[in-house]
Amino acid sequence: MSHQRTVYLIDDDAAVRRSLANQLGNYGIEAWPFAGGAEFVAMIGHLRPSCILLDMEMPHMSGLEVLAELVGHDIDWPVIALSSRGDLNVAIDAMKLGAVDFLQKPVQLDLLEAALAFAEDSLDRSLEAGLARQQAQERIARLTRREVDIGLALLRGMANKSAAHELGISVRTVEMHRAHILEKLGVKSLAEAAVLMTQAGLTFGRSEEPSYRQRFALQFCLGRKAASTPLGSLSRGTASGGAPLRTPEGGGRREREPRRLPPLSGGARMLGGSALAADRRA
Repeated sequence: MSHQRTVYLIDDDAAVRRSLANQLGNYGIEAWPFAGGAEFVAMIGHLRPSCILLDMEMPHMSGLEVLAELVGHDIDWPVIALSSRGDLNVAIDAMKLGAVDFLQKPVQLDLLEAALAFAEDSLDRSLEAGLARQQAQERIARLTRREVDIGLALLRGMANKSAAHELGISVRTVEMHRAHILEKLGVKSLAEAAVLMTQAGLTFGRSEEPSYRQRFALQFCLGRKAASTPLGSLSRGTASGGAPLRTPEGGGRREREPRRLPPLSGGARMLGGSALAADRRA
């Protein structure tokens, strides 16, 4: 850990935040403390991708609820879950929601260092994959809407004649677009185009099913909602406030445009450091 890193430290216990922040400083890591899950979630859109140390037993918004929020925002930053209870069910749920490790408090320093090293490697791989995805998307953006449709049809294994019939165009048009697609993408075969489109996040099937992690996050949120809402106030697929909820099976799944998180702003630095300032005054 010879290079500067940032870790978001989310714990309602000020003494724990101070202790862990000092230890992270010994590793050359800058700790950004947050006194609660809601404070962190409110700042997500202004933060750089970083590793997260997350307490599971916080009031108001638990660590599991924070993990579910990360899933809902399509954020896969590596999370190390912390718990003073060592509850096996909580540990399992945290892993299902994407946590990369689970440590019991008081945290053993050798285990913390190993977990951080693994989390940083995971973050580096994720950032590299994100850069490759962005570059692939920029190349795919050279294609027209018609070329994307034809390319996806061919990559699903359709012959030129079948693709032409499905899209209502001539076989000659499909052949012409196929040549243009390979030229624009800078590839020599459909196999190379398939790799590029996969990197860009495109799928060759007709529908995209939510991942296991997304389905579990939804089930977790629905369970929390049902536990805190009178039985008669929930209808199928609808929250008490009337807002539609997605089902685990993918029905009505909301599509999101790929987004890049903005660079850290001065205001975010001020707000994100509020817990640190409070810790230093304590």
